Amino acid sequence: MYELASIAIDRVVTLALEEDLASGDVTTEACVTPDARAVAHAMSRHALVVCGGTVFARVFQRIDASLKVYVHELDGASVEAGARMWTVSGRARAMLMGERVALNLVQRMCAIASKARAFVSAVPAGCHARITDTRKTTPGLRALERYAVRVGGAYNHRDDLGAAVLIKDNHIAACGGIRAAIERARIAAPHTSKIQCEVDSLEQLDEALDASVDIVLLDNMTLPMMVEAVRRARGRALIEASGGITLDRVADVASTGVDAISVGALTHSVEASDVGLDFE
Repeated sequence: MYELASIAIDRVVTLALEEDLASGDVTTEACVTPDARAVAHAMSRHALVVCGGTVFARVFQRIDASLKVYVHELDGASVEAGARMWTVSGRARAMLMGERVALNLVQRMCAIASKARAFVSAVPAGCHARITDTRKTTPGLRALERYAVRVGGAYNHRDDLGAAVLIKDNHIAACGGIRAAIERARIAAPHTSKIQCEVDSLEQLDEALDASVDIVLLDNMTLPMMVEAVRRARGRALIEASGGITLDRVADVASTGVDAISVGALTHSVEASDVGLDFE
């Protein structure tokens, strides 16, 4: 199973708890006695892919290390409405203080994992295209969101601007053309880095291929254009399709023969899953 680095979890959880608890919890402190104890269950309100169990537990344990969290469903499990995913028990005050932060994080992670699973499942049998995310993530939550993409069965694109060379349309405009951009990148980039270039026409594709690009990103091309691009690039470069990829289009795009399909919607506009914390 994929792992999420503890340092990434702690950074996000710390900031989220500081945001919510900087002034304390006046309601909980007024209504609930310090010695009150409780048990609560995180429940799915609809079908979803479970994601974020470690994050859920870490929120409560940062507030009170004595709280116990039990895992009923592992990350990656597909569950129906009413499934018990995690249980937390211990001091009621601490549980109430962490409830909203824990749910905010796992609701988003479950939603991303569920959407990724849907896109991966939509790729027809026999197609080798892999579904990937993009850098269109929520500021500060990239590590959690990209982990959720992997849990859903999809792949990550470059982690950040320093992770890989990706020449976009504005890079091309700024340096005077595709060939110039690719040649400069090849000189300056680490020897371990491949060169990827975005193109929006078959003419640009040919220019990039002639400059020995490693990966081509087809930006908002029609299906017939993708088919022709795959034919021209076969054996010369990997092909990635991007731009306006929706769930009802992904099967057709995968069938063109592209190697990867990047989907910004996996992270940038996902609707949070409905997960509740029900106290006994």
